[in-house]
Amino acid sequence: MAGPRDPAERCSCRNTDCVERPLRRLFEGLASGVAACPWPFVLVPLLLSGGLGAGFLFLPQRQANDIEGQFTPTGGPAKAERDLVRRHFPTDDSQRFSAPRLPTEGAYAALIAVVTNGTSVLHPTAWAEVLRLDETVRDANYERLCARSNGSCASPNPLLSRRGHERPPAPGSLQFPVNGSVFLGAALGGVDTEGERLLSARALKLVYYLREDGPEAEDSRQWLQSFLRNISSKLRELDLSSIQVTYFTSLSRQQEFEGNTKSVIPLFSVTYFLTITFAIVSCLRLSCIRNNVWLACCGVVSAGLAVLSSFGLMLFCGAPFVVTVANAPFLILGVGVDDMFIMIASWEQSSRKKEKSNVKSLLAETYSEAALSVTITTLTDVLAFFIGTWTAFPSVRAFCLYTGTAFVFCYVYTMTFFGAVLVLNHKREQGNRHWLTCMRVGVDQDQAEKSCLYNACCIGSCSRQSSEHPMSIFFKEYYGPFFTNKWIKLLVVLLYGAYLGGSVYGCTQIREGIDLRNLANDDSYVIPYYDDDEEYFSTYGPRVMVVITERVDYWNETVRQGIEECAQNLESISYIDKTLSESWLRVYTVLAERSHININTKTQFFNNLLVLFQYESNFAWDMNKTRDEIEASRFFIQTVNVTTAVAEKNLLNQLRETARQCSIPLKVYHPAFIYYDQYLVIVQNTVQNVVVAAGAMLVVSLLLIPNPLCCLWVTFAIASVIVGVAGFMSFWNVNLDSISMINLVICIGFSVDFSAHISYAFVTSGESSANKRAIEALSLLGYPVLQGAVSTILGVVVLAAAKTYIFRTFFKIMFLVILFGALHGLVFIPVFLTFFGKFDTSSHNTKSSNRSPHNTTSEKQETRFRSDKDCP
Repeated sequence: MAGPRDPAERCSCRNTDCVERPLRRLFEGLASGVAACPWPFVLVPLLLSGGLGAGFLFLPQRQANDIEGQFTPTGGPAKAERDLVRRHFPTDDSQRFSAPRLPTEGAYAALIAVVTNGTSVLHPTAWAEVLRLDETVRDANYERLCARSNGSCASPNPLLSRRGHERPPAPGSLQFPVNGSVFLGAALGGVDTEGERLLSARALKLVYYLREDGPEAEDSRQWLQSFLRNISSKLRELDLSSIQVTYFTSLSRQQEFEGNTKSVIPLFSVTYFLTITFAIVSCLRLSCIRNNVWLACCGVVSAGLAVLSSFGLMLFCGAPFVVTVANAPFLILGVGVDDMFIMIASWEQSSRKKEKSNVKSLLAETYSEAALSVTITTLTDVLAFFIGTWTAFPSVRAFCLYTGTAFVFCYVYTMTFFGAVLVLNHKREQGNRHWLTCMRVGVDQDQAEKSCLYNACCIGSCSRQSSEHPMSIFFKEYYGPFFTNKWIKLLVVLLYGAYLGGSVYGCTQIREGIDLRNLANDDSYVIPYYDDDEEYFSTYGPRVMVVITERVDYWNETVRQGIEECAQNLESISYIDKTLSESWLRVYTVLAERSHININTKTQFFNNLLVLFQYESNFAWDMNKTRDEIEASRFFIQTVNVTTAVAEKNLLNQLRETARQCSIPLKVYHPAFIYYDQYLVIVQNTVQNVVVAAGAMLVVSLLLIPNPLCCLWVTFAIASVIVGVAGFMSFWNVNLDSISMINLVICIGFSVDFSAHISYAFVTSGESSANKRAIEALSLLGYPVLQGAVSTILGVVVLAAAKTYIFRTFFKIMFLVILFGALHGLVFIPVFLTFFGKFDTSSHNTKSSNRSPHNTTSEKQETRFRSDKDCP
């Protein structure tokens, strides 16, 4: 019968290992099962991975790379506003097409012609080439599929006739930006004016709209695909000398985005090669028997099996596969290798302490120590990812779901598959068999006379091999004493102050939102088009619909005055040019005054609408009119100088707030607002996920790390690393968007990984002074922390060579996360602990007095948190 529990072992504020002890017993039981019968634990993960891997057959069906669906917030207001516009103002692009009145971007091919000789695109020579370009695009199929208005194809540019053969306008003959009733702001760019007279223009835009409604929609799509395939060769055939042409279609953004995944597939092989090489070199021993090469390879295989199983399971379950998920294997590989190092180190430590023990007791001690460390880090990472699924961005949800599930499989396979490999490798060592050939190795009596290389490769081991790793000696003899010097500690404090100051400043400079050009490859044809569009056509932004969403008494003069006040309030926003507004009600009111028509009764208002439609037929499309009611109507306002993400955010907020305060029920809408909606939730979602995840990490730390002071330092590290990453990513030209938000969630889990080990080793050290405790913590864990950082960086470093913003951003922020996490674990926290560690001396003394001479705290820490101290 067990005796009474030692009071020091009971749960208390200073001894919070109530969860730790049962977990140790659980892991010891699992280890006994794995050691007794290892082969099922090897074969079952392999068979399970093979079965679940069949889920990749569903990959083509599960791919969900719709940009709007994945990178805009679910339930964004603009999507509801678009539905409202579609319901009240249906389009008919076969008879009455009008581009500003479309509820979507439409189906189109766009070209920008920029003059190359420094003159004007309206110069006869350049104009002639523009006409040749126009004729090339207008093939027979285009004439059949083009969006039509009044029986003819909609003109690609207001300056071109519907036949496309007019002469160029003479300098000064046109007004800009409005010539008569025609808006030229979106048709000509880089203009030179004298007053309102147009003298020259550097660029001209041609937009060829196609039908996207009805049976011609699929034919229009095929025409656009043919356009993209052939336009480059046609431009070469035209041999244009006066203009330079860039092009884009309504399909381009989506097609280029879908090609991103294919571009990163070749990098997988490079990553696995680097990781396997690093693992082998790290665990290479100068012994042909006790070499851990196969353990290193199997550790990488274990991570690969986790990716195969988790992705296959998610695909079986119907989870959408988004391009952001392609980042996950790189991350999982680095983390899986780190867990492998911890297991190998714990096994080696147990083997040294119990050389005569059987394999069951060795694996039981390995699991009781190392498995708890792996559990802590895995649980924090998995929690961070699953909390990340609470976001409004589907692309983030998909990444977090796939990656969180992969971490679970990685953990399970480390505890089963890799544990079984440890047992089988131990049996090979006990049989004195060569690591490569599995042949028995005899003992040569003349070993001392042979070279070290010969002994290591052919006989057994190099007798001159040291039992302690050189890096551990470096951290103990040089690194630790260096950073515990009082002047160096002062320098570290100043360095941290500079780090924190720079981080906080960077946080104030964060740019929000994803630039749509970043969804394409760097060498894509859409990038020059975006550049020309930004340089020459950014002055005039979206033409915004203002929709009166309910029935109102338009014939009531008071109501009309209320609508006019609302319009003027919207036009008073700094991003609106009030001279470019277009309102059917204003025109109708002016026509009524000029013609002395009474529109102040319902009957007269409806009867006289014909006068308005004769003046401008397009106004008939701006009201949802039944026999005796106007269910909804709309007018248009023109935005200007919306050239940055900040301007887009401010514009959207000011328009919606002004519309909300109006006495008339109004909604504002433009197709671009679908993407602007991300600005409304990106900061809120990021802060929410980070705070919730950080809180969950603190709870896990309190439950699984039996020291409250250690948990406080973990919390400090989480907050400090997050601030650093968020601040410095702005210096690296990374916006706060759905891509970077993923990494900020990851940041939390990795902050725990780096900080928990060092701080816990410090507070449980048996040394007498704070400086010595810091040196001991660094000597035990400095190299493992450094190696964990390097292995994770190697997992993602190849993404730095990717030609896509999504993958480069993932690398950039992961690099910052690992860099700052390691910096805190190896520099800041050890130094700060020497200042504040004295506040935990009573706890330290209590723990020290209860240590067994056969199982010291230092030995436990060396086992639990070292990753590969024994691998030369």
